[in-house]
Amino acid sequence: MLAIIGGSGLNQFPELRIIKERYVSTPYGDCSAPLTFAEIQSEGKNIPVIFLPRHGKGHRLPPHLINYRANLWALKEAGVTRILAINAVGGMGAGMGPGAFVVPHQLIDYTWGREQSFNFAADGYVNHIDFTQPYSARMRELLIQSLAVAELPFHQEAVYGCTQGPRLETAAEIQRLIRDGCDLVGMTAMPEAALARELGLEYAALCLVVNWAAGLADQELSVDEMMQVLAAGISDIKKTIFIFANATI
Repeated sequence: MLAIIGGSGLNQFPELRIIKERYVSTPYGDCSAPLTFAEIQSEGKNIPVIFLPRHGKGHRLPPHLINYRANLWALKEAGVTRILAINAVGGMGAGMGPGAFVVPHQLIDYTWGREQSFNFAADGYVNHIDFTQPYSARMRELLIQSLAVAELPFHQEAVYGCTQGPRLETAAEIQRLIRDGCDLVGMTAMPEAALARELGLEYAALCLVVNWAAGLADQELSVDEMMQVLAAGISDIKKTIFIFANATI
């Protein structure tokens, strides 16, 4: 079972054939939204998927207040084995300007105060996951192939720096991230990716760059302009998702 976690700009997915919505109670509280059980109709196949808008319906949850543990636990309980995460990000790497699609291969976590684990220590067991490669190699390869089939230009490697938010970064902070080796900056990859690993779920991300990161463009950042880039890229994101879903069955 494949799950799509929608980020900014992908709070709704009307192209899916909705079967049902279900609220899921978890030991970690409420999910961002009800799980949407649906089908993707691709190449004559009906492919079951679960869709979950990370920020809730109407984009009501800022990145630092998302209950990542509840979201991932609910997807696991619903039978999900693979997750494709959609992320809107700022670009720092060469050629990773507004409108670029990127498949990150690495992460650096700059967040703080977020629940980072399911806390297995309560059962006398501490789960030290191997997180050397934070994204699933198999999922990444299928996503790269899907972008190629969709005939979209993309970058197949990048380091994603995850910041706390909800504010955007300072120019000095972006220079620090660049020195650290980051190509992208976003606010939602962690702890989502690590929690997926704890639960044994394959996880990969499709990032759309919506702005040059702070201090890298001639003008100040404009949220309106970011949303325009995001809106322009949504149809290509959905096209890629449909191809990817067909490839993963």
